[in-house]
Amino acid sequence: MYLGIDVGTSSVKAVLTDGEDRLMGQSSALLSVERPQPLWSEQYPDSWWRATVEAVRSLPEKDRRAIKGIGLSGQMHGATLLDGADRPLRPAILWNDGRSEAECAELEKLEPRSREITGNLAMPGFTAPKLLWVKNHEPEVFRRTESVLLPKDYVRLKLTGEKASDMSDAAGTLWLDVGKRDWSDAMLKATDLKRSNMPRLFEGNAPTGKLRAETADELGIPRVVVAGGGGDNAASAAGLGVVMPGQAFLSLGTSGVLFVVTDKFRPNPAKAAHAFCHCLPGRWHQMSVILTAAAALDWVTQLTGSRHVVDTVAGAEARGLRAGSPIYLPYLSGERTPHNDPCARGVFFGLTAETTGADLAHAVLEGVALAFADGLDALLESGGTIGDISVTGGGARLPYWGRILASALNLPLTYREGGEVGAAFGAARLGRLAATGEDSDKVCIAPKVTRVVQPEAGLREQMALRRPLFARLYQNLKGSFREFAR
Repeated sequence: MYLGIDVGTSSVKAVLTDGEDRLMGQSSALLSVERPQPLWSEQYPDSWWRATVEAVRSLPEKDRRAIKGIGLSGQMHGATLLDGADRPLRPAILWNDGRSEAECAELEKLEPRSREITGNLAMPGFTAPKLLWVKNHEPEVFRRTESVLLPKDYVRLKLTGEKASDMSDAAGTLWLDVGKRDWSDAMLKATDLKRSNMPRLFEGNAPTGKLRAETADELGIPRVVVAGGGGDNAASAAGLGVVMPGQAFLSLGTSGVLFVVTDKFRPNPAKAAHAFCHCLPGRWHQMSVILTAAAALDWVTQLTGSRHVVDTVAGAEARGLRAGSPIYLPYLSGERTPHNDPCARGVFFGLTAETTGADLAHAVLEGVALAFADGLDALLESGGTIGDISVTGGGARLPYWGRILASALNLPLTYREGGEVGAAFGAARLGRLAATGEDSDKVCIAPKVTRVVQPEAGLREQMALRRPLFARLYQNLKGSFREFAR
C-alpha cells in the first residue's frame, strides 16, 4: 500500500493505493478557515496535524500496516512561521489572503529582478509578500521567526522531524529561482531572510526522511519513507498522468486551476499567469488560477437554500442559459489570473423581478467558466500549447458544469477514473516512487478515460456573445472594488 496525504483548505484527505495503482481506500477530516479581518484568511497549523491524524487513522488498520511509502501534497503559498523550537508563532497566512498588496510592490522594488528570477508577478497570495507584511506589522513575530514552511511541509515536520520541501511547492513562494530549481539568495535577502530559514529542497519523487518512531506508533504505520511530494496542483498532475509537455488539466476545487506542462521555464507574469516547477525532475508548468471555483457553487447553494450542489446544478440545467440570464463575476476572494486584484468581489449583473435562484446558480457556473477562459488566453499568450485537458477536483462530479466549461473554452474535456480524488492520489504515486525508485513516466500514467465532453455549439455561441460584457464589467468596476475594500 502507498499513502497519499493532501493538506487542503477545507479538509485533509488521505488515500491508499496498491501496487497496481488501484484506489483502495480514502478518508478525510474537515478544516475551518479564520477570517478575522477583511482580506485575511488564516488557519492554525496544528489543525492540519490533528486532521491528518484523524484522516489517516480512519483508514483500516490492516491497510495502514501494509503501507510502504507516503507522499504529501497541499494547498500552496501558506506562510507557516516557526520559532527556534519549531512552534508556530501565529496562525498561518493562507493562499487566498489579500492583505499584502502593498508588500508586493515593496518586494519588487527591493529586488527589481523579481519577475525575471521567479517568473511570476508578486501577488498577495504568494508567501514572500506575507513575510514582508509580518515584518512591517508584527515585527516581534518576524524577529522570532527561525523557519518558514508551507502547509504540507509543516505536516512533514510532524511526521519525520525534517524541514524539507519540493520544487513545485517552493516555486510558489517567490523565493525560488524557478529556472535553476534552487533558492534565490537575492529574493531571500529582499525579505530579510536567509537559506537557513528555508527547508531543504527535493524533487517530488525523492525521499525526504522516514516516519519518526512515535509518529509511526500514533498512526499505526511502519517507519516508511516520506516523499518530497508536491503542491496540490503538481501532485494532481502526477495523479492524472499530466507529465509531458502540452498535457493539461482543469481543477474544480475550492479554487480553479488550468495547468499545462511545459518543456522549459515559460513565464508570463504580465498576465498573472504562473510559471512553476513540476513535482518531477526536469519539468515545469504554466498555471492560471482563479481564486473561487467550486467554492462559488457551494456559496450559491447555501444562498438559494438548495439541499446539495447536485440539486443546485440540476435546477440550473433545467433553467438553462437565456438571453436575459444574469452575469456573474466570480471574485468572492479577489482574483489572480489575469487581473491580480485582491480587491475584486463577486457581482451579479442584470437581475430582474423574474430572476430565480436557478438563474443565479447558472450565472455562477457560467461565470467560473468564463474566468477559466480568461486564464486559457493568458497561458496561450506566453507560448504554451495545450492538448488533452483532464478534469479533476470535486466539481468534476457535475456533468452539466463540464458541458459549460468545454463550451466556454471551446476545447474538449477528458474525465478519468479517480479524477475527483485529485492531489491525494498523485501524492500516493510520489510516495510509491520514493519507496521503490521506479521510473516516474511508467508510474505517472493517465488513468482510464470515463467520458469526453465536447463543446456544444449553442452554449459556445451564447457565452461567446456574453463574454465581452463579462470582461467589461470587471474593468468598469475595478476602481469601485478598490474603493469598497478600504
